[in-house]
Amino acid sequence: MAGRGEFGEVPEIKNPNCFMLRNGRWVGMSEPINPDRGVFEPGFHSGVGLGASFADEYAKYFKEDIGLIPCADGGTSLSEWMPGEILYDNAVNNARLAMRTSEFSGILWHQGENDCEKKEDADTYKERFLEMIEALKSDIGCGNVPVVVGELGEFVKTYSGGKLKWVDTVNDALKDMPSCLKNCAFASADGLSCKDDGIHFDSYSYRILGSRYFEAYKDMRENL
Repeated sequence: MAGRGEFGEVPEIKNPNCFMLRNGRWVGMSEPINPDRGVFEPGFHSGVGLGASFADEYAKYFKEDIGLIPCADGGTSLSEWMPGEILYDNAVNNARLAMRTSEFSGILWHQGENDCEKKEDADTYKERFLEMIEALKSDIGCGNVPVVVGELGEFVKTYSGGKLKWVDTVNDALKDMPSCLKNCAFASADGLSCKDDGIHFDSYSYRILGSRYFEAYKDMRENL
């Protein structure tokens, strides 16, 4: 997830212990953390996401610096993240750059809307995700670090006249990941709301979702 929340709808998060990767170097965290699109374009622009609240709570709870490695590209399907694809290689390369000056501590994943339109894509989502994530951990060389996957919003079902009709199938696959993957947790999107576009969380919900990702991550880390 790149994050499409509107600026100004929620307070800015400022924490001197939170950083993000830019050109292989760590800089202070500020949104948009993941600049995959223009910032001032109407509609699908780079904006508020779940990373900032996750990082803020991480730094405060563990009393450690945290660095986010933004690699997301909004509106992409799982097939574009498989080993050998550009987005996959970019994620591996950025993670390796970050590991020159830091310890790799986890993977946050929130994707799936583009795999809800065709039954075949939804039915094979779990199998393909497990293939991808195991390869990713191996290619990064990060062992069994915690992986948090998140639920798609219930509102996705009504987007664009209901064309993404296999949302439940993809969400069921995501919910089942902790039973299939070591050190994996699931973050619920229950009760969260969307922007007027009907597909992206609103800024307030991004903040809540980031907190839920952190709670899932914290519980795993403390039980490793």
